[in-house]
Amino acid sequence: MVCRISELLVDSHWPIVIIGAGQAGLSAAHYLWRDGLVPGKDFIILDAGAGPGGAWRERWDSLTLGSTNHVADLPGFPLGTPDPSVPASSVVSDYYSRFERELELCVVRPAEVVTVKSPTPGSGPLEITADIDGERVHLSSRYLINATGTWTHPYVPFVPGIAEFEGRQLHTANFRNVEDFRGLRTLVIGGGISATQFLLELAKVTETLWATRRPPNFTSREFDGNWGLEVERAVRSRTLAGLAPASVVRTTGLPVRQDFLDGVESGVLVSRGMIDAILPHGVHFPGQAAKEQSTSEGLGPSASDHLALPESWQPFEDERVEEVDVIFWNTGFRAALNHLAPLRLRTPDGGISMETEVAVKDDRRIFLVGYGSASSTVGATRAGRIAARELLKRRARAQHVPGQEKAGVSRP
Repeated sequence: MVCRISELLVDSHWPIVIIGAGQAGLSAAHYLWRDGLVPGKDFIILDAGAGPGGAWRERWDSLTLGSTNHVADLPGFPLGTPDPSVPASSVVSDYYSRFERELELCVVRPAEVVTVKSPTPGSGPLEITADIDGERVHLSSRYLINATGTWTHPYVPFVPGIAEFEGRQLHTANFRNVEDFRGLRTLVIGGGISATQFLLELAKVTETLWATRRPPNFTSREFDGNWGLEVERAVRSRTLAGLAPASVVRTTGLPVRQDFLDGVESGVLVSRGMIDAILPHGVHFPGQAAKEQSTSEGLGPSASDHLALPESWQPFEDERVEEVDVIFWNTGFRAALNHLAPLRLRTPDGGISMETEVAVKDDRRIFLVGYGSASSTVGATRAGRIAARELLKRRARAQHVPGQEKAGVSRP
């Protein structure tokens, strides 16, 4: 079901508010629903999207289902085997929409949460301010499950001269069509899977140049179930320590696929090191200084004392200026948590201290799903389950509910 602003104004206090209707948020909603909570009464979902689909809704058309790493099933609702040639954005948007209807979830959209505040630090109701369909709405909640992911918070590192560039600059989040680059010499910055895939696509229509801060983190490790668990373990160890999550590729690595091997051989997937300055019509490479690294500085399962594909790391030996028409930042995303800033949850190290994978250490009312190790597709589903169960236990204890700690009649 779709919840309207009028419903929020009638009852502005909610036992539980979920922010975000991507995979993590929908997973959490499922487990609340399964344990007997009623959508639209016991909890609501605020989602910034114009429709279902989460971040998948914003992906470019050339990203087909067959070219994605993986689309994990929502709990109790398998995706099935759709046509791999169909854009992932349309497949997942339809899939999430059917899931929302099946559970009759109360999803308010488009709802952009502006701030979350606490009149009494660490206790009492949380005050939520949101812009909903052009109106500023204030509501409160006893518990908050934050599932805002990273897509709305693209990261672009500062490079001297970045504001002086007279060509075009864009981020992964703004990409739409490879034809927009035809005939425009393009510098792709970033060492992740998106950068490598874009380089191979762009090379068909224009000249490209690749810049990375570290040697490309190719790994010969098989991307199986054990690999996925090791990735999540490595990321979890950082978040539990209150450190900011590392970039995805430092932990996952890049697969040694045949198309990537062909790209290295052709020179398309060969990094020239990182730029240190941007000029009005080009970029400056420092040269030999960038060549000293002999490892990719991988973490977890991608850690290694050598480069799997050393030929993919060939920084320019001498400093030089390269003229480019486009700078394409594939530099990743950061957790979209600005609306939580008034709660002062961040540590001096830039992360958030976590009691568990999903529970914030310094505020027992708040759960973060889709953060750290839970930002992967498989991790997001598990995190939603854990958050719902921990929240229900805390809620039951607060209400002094004896026996089984559930809020309603459990659904199968």
